[in-house]
Amino acid sequence: MGSMVWKILGTGSAILAGIAATKVADQIWQKAGHDTSIDPKDPDSPVMAALAYAALTGLAAGVARTLTTRKAAQFYAKSAGHKPAEITDRNL
Repeated sequence: MGSMVWKILGTGSAILAGIAATKVADQIWQKAGHDTSIDPKDPDSPVMAALAYAALTGLAAGVARTLTTRKAAQFYAKSAGHKPAEITDRNL
């Protein structure tokens, strides 16, 4: 297994996890009774609601990407017999 496999596995899983986490955060936001049409980039949106929404979605996506990338690295290490070079190079 090479560097290209890790790039596809690590990046692909992180992107999918970020998308899924954002969708889950949107559902949580809606179930909490907040406006579902809020856009943090819209200057007409209330600033506190925009910041809360951005914090929720950012936290959810960050946690999901981190956990998924760690699992992908574990899978890679188990399959290849070593951690991806991109990870081991950072730990030096």
